[in-house]
Amino acid sequence: MPELPEKQLQQFEQRLRSRREELRDIIHAELANSPEQNYSELAGMVHDAGDESFAELMRGINLTTRARELEEIQDIEAALERIKNATYATCVDCGDAITFERLDAYPTAKRCITCQSRRENRRGGRDTTPSL
Repeated sequence: MPELPEKQLQQFEQRLRSRREELRDIIHAELANSPEQNYSELAGMVHDAGDESFAELMRGINLTTRARELEEIQDIEAALERIKNATYATCVDCGDAITFERLDAYPTAKRCITCQSRRENRRGGRDTTPSL
């Protein structure tokens, strides 16, 4: 099984670390400036069903976005762990190499394109894991 050259591995590691920090900063800023209270106040002050629906929608969007960002951080942490354990770029299902092109497009990839496609077909759709 071909391995990534050390230089490429270091570049992926840096990309992953940079993205992790970017996500942490985004989450921290969003939580510090969370408008959820403002939406709640809006819904409480104006007794209009449309405003209440809007406030609830905005709360849901914010929570969904934060959950997606946290999931991406978990994927990044897992990829960094695979780099540390010298298993990065190796498919977790079949053990074959994950191509450079796939990793370049999706640095947190843990499956080769064949295994990922098979998994998506079994699930009836595309993998919803966020990418960098």
